[in-house]
Amino acid sequence: MAYWLLKTESSVYSYGDLERDKKTVWDSVANNTALKNLRAMKKGDRVFIYHSGDEKCIVGIAEIVSGAYPDSQKTDSRFVVVDLKPRKRLRNTVPLADIKARKGFRDFALVRIPRLSVMPVSAGQWKTLLSMSD
Repeated sequence: MAYWLLKTESSVYSYGDLERDKKTVWDSVANNTALKNLRAMKKGDRVFIYHSGDEKCIVGIAEIVSGAYPDSQKTDSRFVVVDLKPRKRLRNTVPLADIKARKGFRDFALVRIPRLSVMPVSAGQWKTLLSMSD
């Protein structure tokens, strides 16, 4: 199993929307690196959902329920989507400021490449971020 982080603007699609919908297609990704990361996702992988914009924090965990497949809304085959479902809302959100304050996250894509919307999370980072939410 691999770990990922997906960024979303909560005013566009929030973790609460995912909980309400029970499942969604994660689309509208155009950045080449983010698309490469989407293509690497496999069924069963775990995902942190991060609210960008004013919130800037990790709010919940989701699960990938399908590997990447072509985006039916696009004519260009390089665009892909994945399906995901909610797993659980974090007890406490994990703010970006708290992540940046930890030395172990200097190389984390969320800190290094803040505009990237789909990024890998190492197993160690996943475990630390989970502990930060308790």
